[in-house]
Amino acid sequence: MAKTEQVTTKIQYIPTENLNPYQNNAKKHPEKQVQQIAASIQQFGFINPIIVNNNKEIIAGHGRLEGAKVLNLKQVPVILVDHLTEAQVKAYRLADNQLTMNSGYDTELLRVELADLSSLDLDFDLDITGFELPEI
Repeated sequence: MAKTEQVTTKIQYIPTENLNPYQNNAKKHPEKQVQQIAASIQQFGFINPIIVNNNKEIIAGHGRLEGAKVLNLKQVPVILVDHLTEAQVKAYRLADNQLTMNSGYDTELLRVELADLSSLDLDFDLDITGFELPEI
């Protein structure tokens, strides 16, 4: 395992037009998901920055950029990552998406959370969570 180094994270705001999607991005973002991402950004704010390299090429956050475009956002928060090798960047692009898919939910706790949300007076639809109404 590689030595972990301390990295300072700084969020910057960059015009969306200056960001470059990675040409070989393997993660697909269907239109429905992009609309869900846009709705999430609109409801909660853009609180999960896009990760980019020195060339403003996206390492992680292609779907968030697409959601921002749906909302016609002129700038988005980004974190510049310049300490990784090319190989590490390629691996992180894959890991960022795949590692979250390698887990599941505690269905009982999920049921409790969704029930709690359902009982609240919300100013948004519960499907903004990404769950379909039959699942909720």
